[in-house]
Amino acid sequence: MTREELTSRVTQAVMEALARRAGGADGTEAPCPRPPLPDLTDPAFKAQVLVENPNNPEGLAQMKRRTPARIAVGNAGPRLRTQTYLTLRAEHAGAQDAVFRDVSPELLKELDLVSFSTLCRDRNEHLTRPDLGRRFSPETLEDMKKRCVRSPQVQVYLSDGLSSQAVEANGADILPALMDGLHDEGLRVGPPFFVRFGRVPAMDVVSETLDAEVTCVLIGERPGLATANSMSAYISYRATVGMPESRRTVVSNIHAAGIPAVEAGAHIAQLIRTILEKQTSGVELQQ
Repeated sequence: MTREELTSRVTQAVMEALARRAGGADGTEAPCPRPPLPDLTDPAFKAQVLVENPNNPEGLAQMKRRTPARIAVGNAGPRLRTQTYLTLRAEHAGAQDAVFRDVSPELLKELDLVSFSTLCRDRNEHLTRPDLGRRFSPETLEDMKKRCVRSPQVQVYLSDGLSSQAVEANGADILPALMDGLHDEGLRVGPPFFVRFGRVPAMDVVSETLDAEVTCVLIGERPGLATANSMSAYISYRATVGMPESRRTVVSNIHAAGIPAVEAGAHIAQLIRTILEKQTSGVELQQ
């Protein structure tokens, strides 16, 4: 039998099987449809207590409602239950998607953001060469100087970081709240923009290039199995390339199950006001 004949027979057999399942011309009845599979990432599904015969079921359920941690999942001998394992795999897949996807052009257009890119050429290079995600080409820096305001009191920008999904989930809420808060404080703010393939220290280059007094980057954080939507704000007073990380003030866990984006935007605006008044940031601000 030739390859073509084998392919033809297999195709015919598959088509006949599909026809029988759907109730084909041979008069057979289609089987009853199966109930839809549950969404493994649904919080209600994940909140189920899988421990058999717990002493305090309501107490365990209350604990699960208060944390995204994987508790009260039971076991199957020395192994995880199938439901727990599948949930774990689904969340791992979601974390991978958050890392490898790009921020949609529609969101950047909605927020009216011009876009700049670091020296990374693609997503793989962004993940394997963090040093390139901290730098810009001379041409990009010249373009930034032309298209942005020089010497602002505050410069805010969005960056994909390690979770474009976090930008998609929070950007449209946090950026307007933050900008409104800064304007209400009477601060001179440069127009926000977007940096693709960015790492946190890229803000130091932005600060030096635009001569910003305070620089704030809203960036997607490394996704975990609890959430892939977490964003952080890194804020520095007179940031310079090569400065210690202790000079950064951080507001983290900005997402629906953490600090809501709108609330975070208002808080960051007040924090930037304090940084300007104290003329310092990071550890020194706490002291």
